[in-house]
Amino acid sequence: MLAIFKREIQSFFTSSIGYLVIGLFFLLNGLFLWVFQGPFNIFDYGFADLGNFFLLAPWIFLLLIPALTMRSFSEEKKLGTLELQLIKPITHWQLVMGKFLGTFALVLTTLLPTFLYVHTISQLGVTPGNLDLGLVYGSYIGLLFLAATYNAIGLFTSVLNENQIMAFMLSTVLCFFMYYGFEALATLIPDSRLGLFIKELGMKAHFESVARGVLDSRDLIYFISLTGFFLGMIVIQLKYGKR
Repeated sequence: MLAIFKREIQSFFTSSIGYLVIGLFFLLNGLFLWVFQGPFNIFDYGFADLGNFFLLAPWIFLLLIPALTMRSFSEEKKLGTLELQLIKPITHWQLVMGKFLGTFALVLTTLLPTFLYVHTISQLGVTPGNLDLGLVYGSYIGLLFLAATYNAIGLFTSVLNENQIMAFMLSTVLCFFMYYGFEALATLIPDSRLGLFIKELGMKAHFESVARGVLDSRDLIYFISLTGFFLGMIVIQLKYGKR
């Protein structure tokens, strides 16, 4: 598993994909938060907090993570090297976890430059340094769980398709539905209790709960279960699916 993890990391940075994803994430967030006028602009917002960043980041990850994962299995299926991976003395779970951890490590690296925002926002307040770090760290934890689930979904769609573009499109649609689709469906339900139940099936409700700084075990179990479900589906596809 460690060898697969290292190979995934090396493939991202030897092909410039890693640098491109990190640069795009930082650039897009920077433009929307500091340059473009609109609902996400911090200066227009008028409050020295990172709330807008944590509203924006899930939507940017919605595009960048599928772009990151689309080649993980698709390329190997197209080149015929996936069969070589499967006959090596490793389990299917080790193969899947090696790829999952490799892409997730790049997501972690992508988030590191955004800690500059924490320092900048902290200094922009009326009282410098008066920033609720508990809320900030809770939001980062929620974003990591969300990114892990996006990552698992992206790998799942990659193992289904030899075509990387199809894997990207399917992953983006599925991530969008799992993040926002249930909330949109809930607005169509006249029964408030049923609507709330449907809304809580989506990732957005659980992410926003964690982002408030309250680490509810139900939210963490939700993300872990959903991530585990899609990783398990990848293993099933590798075992029994047509390659």
